[in-house]
Amino acid sequence: MYRTAAHSAGSPAAPAPAGTVAVAARATELSKVYGRGETQVTALDRVSVEFRRGEFTAIMGPSGSGKSTLMHCMAGLDSISSGSTRIGDVELAALGDKQLTQLRRDRIGFVFQAFNLLPTLTALENITLPLDIAGRRPDREWLERVVSTVGLSGRLAHRPSQLSGGQQQRVAVARALTAKPEIVFADEPTGNLDSRSGAELLGFLRESVRAMEQTVVMVTHDPVAASYADRVVFLADGRIVDEMRRPTADAVLDRMKAFDAKGRTS
Repeated sequence: MYRTAAHSAGSPAAPAPAGTVAVAARATELSKVYGRGETQVTALDRVSVEFRRGEFTAIMGPSGSGKSTLMHCMAGLDSISSGSTRIGDVELAALGDKQLTQLRRDRIGFVFQAFNLLPTLTALENITLPLDIAGRRPDREWLERVVSTVGLSGRLAHRPSQLSGGQQQRVAVARALTAKPEIVFADEPTGNLDSRSGAELLGFLRESVRAMEQTVVMVTHDPVAASYADRVVFLADGRIVDEMRRPTADAVLDRMKAFDAKGRTS
């Protein structure tokens, strides 16, 4: 188990009063379709969702439910078929390639499931690469805190080939956080970590939300990881089918079991 402290039971999400919370990212009637004709697959089907500033959201659902596709579309890493995606007040579809690249570099952090590290660079160089490209210097105190939290202090001079899968994942997480982006999208960030390292990483993401009003959106299959979030959004067949606030691992697991049971009987 990642978390040992007691926390409140999960409950259905309730909308915040209008105008009280800023929205970091929003999808409206978002659809994503791959292929044509008989090979056409609808990955996302008219999804509308908001991710509030200073909130930690977990996205869960069965394999193939559209979790990673939703994150890629909302981060501007994949095009959409119809609908709208916004980061703050910026409509992504209205941006050219150069503008979109700059927005992703300056305002979005992304933790890829496949790491996406450059093999010729050291761990430290991979971590600071987005800032280097932007011509910005990292906040040394924050960089040291991030590196220490993800357990890379003794590995900064190593290249990806000299690191384990879990260590490469930590480099990817550190890279996403070092630039202090407005919103961090994380695709299974604890997938290659042991339980202790996973707990430390999730605790750090939780603290970045609390202390810095960071916005974190995380895809996960793990109910314990999801219990660190303020809210869990459940997807199935490309649609949002439920939400939960103040989640616990047990409440999330029960909800997932209910979805599985419904899928077998439908």
